[in-house]
Amino acid sequence: MSTVRRDLLPLALATPWAVCAGLRATGAERGWPLVPAMSFVPYAAASAVLPLGVALARRSPVATAVSAAAAGVLAGAVAARGRGGAAAGPGPRVRIVSANLLHGRADPRAVVDLVRRLDADVLCLVELTPAADEAFRASGLPELLPHEHVRGHRPGAPPAAGGAVWTRLEVLERGGAPGRFEQPVVRLAVPGAPDLEVTAVHTDPPVTRSRTRRWEREMAQLPGATDDVLRVLAGDFNATPDHATFRRLLARGYADAGARTGRALVHTWSPEQRPQPRLTIDHVLADRRVGVAAFSVHDLPGSDHRALAAELVLPAR
Repeated sequence: MSTVRRDLLPLALATPWAVCAGLRATGAERGWPLVPAMSFVPYAAASAVLPLGVALARRSPVATAVSAAAAGVLAGAVAARGRGGAAAGPGPRVRIVSANLLHGRADPRAVVDLVRRLDADVLCLVELTPAADEAFRASGLPELLPHEHVRGHRPGAPPAAGGAVWTRLEVLERGGAPGRFEQPVVRLAVPGAPDLEVTAVHTDPPVTRSRTRRWEREMAQLPGATDDVLRVLAGDFNATPDHATFRRLLARGYADAGARTGRALVHTWSPEQRPQPRLTIDHVLADRRVGVAAFSVHDLPGSDHRALAAELVLPAR
């Protein structure tokens, strides 16, 4: 009986980490609150030494085994995304910048300066308001990227639901992906390469039961990679690599530019005026046939998100 009692406390303490590790390993999380909880797997991995230390101190072999297994699964999941991939080869290059403007409050001059400094070919914007759109035009964006596809508010849409893609490349087609927020889609002509389709992504955040269901649906509705066109999805997915839904999207033919360059652990979002939590929910996903020469994350004054920049290497036509 004393052995049972000795095991109860460390086993109880280890249970949340064990459940988290089980969900991460199996991809079995569904609905609210499990889906948003998976955003915090890196925090669970960092703190997994706590139940393990208690189990060792209490000399509980069962709790030690459970805690060690959970720590191994969580640490392995987090460490895997920092390894990077193969170097990009030769081919036409396209530089993409993506930014969530936080209800249009981000400093447009900072975004335009980033586009100018990186010599970006494409800019994806989400949470764009009419006032922010005017500010971007006044800040000289059309001189840098003269072609646009701006989608504004629809009847019944939430505030700051607009989105835009600006580019210096020729726009062949304009459209949009389904969702609560505008997600503009453009098909671009890239000299020396196949056509490139770019989607400015903004899926609904899974913060309530109904919105989690909508997020799952919108993630599933994003276009997969196909043979007829090269695709890039760039923006705010409200998803981390620890979400099974996000990994299923990757399995449809995409690679994460951050993961390709060993920078998938760099955070892209934190709440306003608070340093924690820091989550990686913004991404640039590219068709696996596309190489990634560079990827970087940049502070964006006025927004709770950071801007992303990726230099992509397309296969030659």
